[in-house]
Amino acid sequence: MIRTSSLTSKQQVHPWLRPVHVAVVASHTSPLLDNALSRLLDAFRVGGHLVQEAPDETTDLLIASAPFGRPLPWREAVLFTARRRFGLNRVPTVLTLVHALPDEFHRLLDQLRRILRRSSPDPTDFAFEGLSPSAFEVLVEQGKRGGPILALERIVQAQAKSIRVLLFVGEDHPEEAYLFDLVGAYPRLLPSEGEAFYHDLVLRIATVLSTRQITEHEVVGEPIPAEEWRSLETPLHMIEAAREFGLRRFFDPAVKIADLVAVPSIGEVIAEQYSEGCFATWEPRLPGLISTVTGSARPVDKDNITADDLAVIVGIRDDGRGALVRRVEEHRNDPPSSEAVEMFLLDRSLPTVSISMNGRHYKAPVVRSKLHGHRGVAAYHPDFVEFVPLDEPYYFYPVSCATEAQAYGIYHAFSRAECLRHPEDPRQAAFTILPGHGVMIVEKWAPGKRPFQVLWEYMDAGYLEIEPRVPQGALTFVAGADGRRHLHDLMPVPYAEL
Repeated sequence: MIRTSSLTSKQQVHPWLRPVHVAVVASHTSPLLDNALSRLLDAFRVGGHLVQEAPDETTDLLIASAPFGRPLPWREAVLFTARRRFGLNRVPTVLTLVHALPDEFHRLLDQLRRILRRSSPDPTDFAFEGLSPSAFEVLVEQGKRGGPILALERIVQAQAKSIRVLLFVGEDHPEEAYLFDLVGAYPRLLPSEGEAFYHDLVLRIATVLSTRQITEHEVVGEPIPAEEWRSLETPLHMIEAAREFGLRRFFDPAVKIADLVAVPSIGEVIAEQYSEGCFATWEPRLPGLISTVTGSARPVDKDNITADDLAVIVGIRDDGRGALVRRVEEHRNDPPSSEAVEMFLLDRSLPTVSISMNGRHYKAPVVRSKLHGHRGVAAYHPDFVEFVPLDEPYYFYPVSCATEAQAYGIYHAFSRAECLRHPEDPRQAAFTILPGHGVMIVEKWAPGKRPFQVLWEYMDAGYLEIEPRVPQGALTFVAGADGRRHLHDLMPVPYAEL
């Protein structure tokens, strides 16, 4: 088991970290929380961050608190009341501290494991205090993906009325801690001697706060004529790929916040739902990247999309804050996926190739298609697929989806992919794993293959074995007797599997 004392070398810290402003608005307390909060604030100060007496417009982080196992009334939840209570124009990131006694924590995990293992789970078994009656379906789906710990995460978030939660488990002092977020990360941190534990927590929190969202997409150019759009084969191939990945259960249903907990005006502080991935492929005739739309705007069933669930990405804004998008006549024209920038940026340093389609020749990126999902990779065959690791800091101090830091992390990883840098390399696919988040997979152009066909055929052949569990930190792949390389999780989390 890796402890925090081994995770804080300078080589493992992102170079773009910045000082942040922190204010405490915690109300629920315990001796453990009092001590942990004091030491956490000391670690912020030692790290060069500013701990404020009260929140103001420069505040980056509000530290709140909530009880474990009991719902916090939404009128007491900082996420919903910060603007009014403190006269702010915006809601800073809210991190809620929660303290669980070891017995109650493990009792809930054991209960969740027991009821999730049943072939036909009983909705009444999931009637946790403060959750919506429909929470049953969300907890079952999340439990199948990440085991009892992910189901517990969703319960804690719903009861605490907070997306980002720092859960301490212990009697008088932390025995372990978990950091929860929207996409379902649950890294487990074990205390070490001295203040390294709190230093590590501060680095993780500051990492998230130091990057920015890049979803301010901009519409450019004339709309694509409806007749031209209907003449393209790629939209139909995207629809086909959705069905194929649905057959292989690559995407989970979108998580709707209202299905977990009923609170008024949820859309004012967070998207009402988020989807479980995205995919995109290059269309040479436009030219541009045809992508699924964002699941934050409206529910999108990634297993069964229509043409209205597609967007066209043609570039990245000069300031990097979002993608450049072309509209399509007679379409809804919802914004593209929150990963739009990273999917387009990925190609920037890679070569182009010449392709022939319908008797015409085009220049296109070496990467044809990109697939992202909240899944892990259990094994891959190195004769057919290349694993490209992220820069080291991302395994110890991960970042959130739709951020500039994630986009550049993925960009740098794939820029090192030998099979992409050298198009003649016989390997047709490459992937990387985003700790606590999921997998990004790309395929090259293959003669006679439709978009994504290489990927679903590799999945069927076992060349790329997808699994529901996502590693939460450092990982590697080791050679197996079957010729494949198998995942070796260096930071495993108990209760992540049923």
